[in-house]
Amino acid sequence: MTIMLDRSHLFHALSERLQEARALALLGARQVGKTTLAKAYALAHDCPYFDLEDPQALQALSEPAGPLRELLTLGRTVVIDEVQRRPELFPILRSLIDQHPRNAQFLLLGSASPVMLKQSSESLAGRLAMLSMGGVALAEAPATPWTVQWLRGSFPRAMLAASERAAMRWLRDYLQLVIERDLPQMGLNVPAPVMQRFWRLLAHYHGQTWNTAVPARSLGLSEPTVRHYLDFLTGLQLVRQLPPWHENLGKRQVKSPKVYIRDSGLLHYLWGVQTQEALWQHPASGASWEGFALEQVLHVAQPDEAYFWGTHAGAELDLLMFKHGLRVGIEFKRVDAPKMTPSMHTALNDLRLDALYVVYPGDLRYTLHVTPGLASTSSLPSKPPVTVEAIPLSDLASIAADWS
Repeated sequence: MTIMLDRSHLFHALSERLQEARALALLGARQVGKTTLAKAYALAHDCPYFDLEDPQALQALSEPAGPLRELLTLGRTVVIDEVQRRPELFPILRSLIDQHPRNAQFLLLGSASPVMLKQSSESLAGRLAMLSMGGVALAEAPATPWTVQWLRGSFPRAMLAASERAAMRWLRDYLQLVIERDLPQMGLNVPAPVMQRFWRLLAHYHGQTWNTAVPARSLGLSEPTVRHYLDFLTGLQLVRQLPPWHENLGKRQVKSPKVYIRDSGLLHYLWGVQTQEALWQHPASGASWEGFALEQVLHVAQPDEAYFWGTHAGAELDLLMFKHGLRVGIEFKRVDAPKMTPSMHTALNDLRLDALYVVYPGDLRYTLHVTPGLASTSSLPSKPPVTVEAIPLSDLASIAADWS
């Protein structure tokens, strides 16, 4: 299968951020394409490049202050890949930035590990900007059917694999390397069998509210230990914890996060799903669709804040985003023709949404409902009518256009 990827918008975002910051950390899970992007930038701008998984680069920076100071006199950005392997670099970089405020600029690459974030925040506070990079989004592979990416996930090598079986083999090897090599290197020293069981528990809870006590009992571990595992994988951008939104509504509201395995391919590997047919027939196919579509919406919308909302009475909203002062609700429905539900009516009224979209795997954008608007009260202003629309997954760009 030939898949063409267009990630030029990331190149432009990287270039723009480097015009503003003396140091920029490009963070993301392993194998999402950080190195490819940074090498393209380095080639275009003639930047020195150090890969700290390369023994020669490690040797060159064994006494880093000297060679880096010489490079900075040239006024070029210095690119350092896998920077989390040399945490002692961070205070040196801080010193160089302070001593050479006009010339010193660094592009730092690494997995978004808690270790790296802790080191950078302590050593480069006020000097370091951060840019997160996820896997391939739908808009970056326009010629690829979304069903292909839903099954295989967003890692470029899985998407580019010669077959679905080859993609699943790559995902199996990827997860094994994360568990057996990356996590111990980054400070999470957990026996591989325990972490494999934890991943399978995560796959079981995908799209559900997280209750730490249940997986803790299943694994025979303490609740703080299980929370630490979850937070660590969230820091690596492999897992998403979607926090709950709650406010004074006079209703009992859910106050635990929802959890998702961010890459749908990894989720399907853990489920043992290897074909499109098996995916559509899987009993948790709807939860997989929700997580996949959620990642695509967040990539396109770039909200200021994102939550889910639920009440103990059963009303819920899959995604609540705050953008430009607006409250925007999103529901994900893996059906051919979504309709209004009681939960949507409740969310519109209780949360006073400015817009509500239902993302589904169809082809047409159409109106589901128009609210009559809300009159003002002593504590709240009036609210104009809100249109509820069904939006095809392939037309997500129109959501962002509605806010611009």
